[in-house]
Amino acid sequence: MRQPILAVLCLAGAAGLAGCQNSADESVERAFQGVNALDGVGLSDVMLQSADPDEAVRYFQRSLGQEPARIDFQRGLAQSLIRAKRNTEGVAAWEKVAAHPQASHEDRVELADALIRTGDWARAQATLAAVPPTYETFKRYRLEAMIADSNEDWAKADSFYEIAVGMTTTPANVLNNWGFSKLTRGANAEAERLFTDAIRHDGTLFTAKNNLMLARAGQGNYTLPPIPMSQQERAELLHTVGLAAVKRGDIALGRGLMEDALQTHPQHFEAAARSLDALGQAR
Repeated sequence: MRQPILAVLCLAGAAGLAGCQNSADESVERAFQGVNALDGVGLSDVMLQSADPDEAVRYFQRSLGQEPARIDFQRGLAQSLIRAKRNTEGVAAWEKVAAHPQASHEDRVELADALIRTGDWARAQATLAAVPPTYETFKRYRLEAMIADSNEDWAKADSFYEIAVGMTTTPANVLNNWGFSKLTRGANAEAERLFTDAIRHDGTLFTAKNNLMLARAGQGNYTLPPIPMSQQERAELLHTVGLAAVKRGDIALGRGLMEDALQTHPQHFEAAARSLDALGQAR
């Protein structure tokens, strides 16, 4: 009796294996649908916040292949493309979101942001103009300030920057942007104050430190201020202020600052070495 039973079991196993092989693609598809079902417990948020941007793009593209009308997946794709610095594709994705029946004012603000990233300032301005003025968020005002800057409407830019700073608990980047706006206008003292404020809020923001050197050099002040900096940052800031000194005609002082930068850097500082070589050839 055992042999027939064993034969039946083997046949059943073989049939099951064949069935598994034949339906492999379907199984993967069902598994992926099951993954999408987890979205309710925050899988999309995980992909947006911690996943590799290109991996997130692929996830949301697959998700939209299953449910193309879901605006949350459309938003996820648009956000992931911007995170991956694929800005042109990001604009197209945000345009699709903004055209969705369930689109919000925030979606149109995000579209304006994407347009700015591609340098399309006119369309960004028109997009924000279509958002009701009663919709007031930090990002909306930060973008309005940047657009006003691009139009050299300084009064409006200052007003929007001031509002934006008051609407966030982490204003370092917007203070740096505002300071750079002042720097381009030649308002070096005001720029210095804003860059200093930015560094006070975020001591790791190197762009603000570098911009601070430019603002101080623009006033003829080539000393490094008492701000947090690593040895490498100190060398790079000495190089920046040295270049600024040379540009202002203080050649000897600039050369000395670059030599300090070369000696301060914990490794070979190629940029400072090239600058010194250029100065030597220009004698």
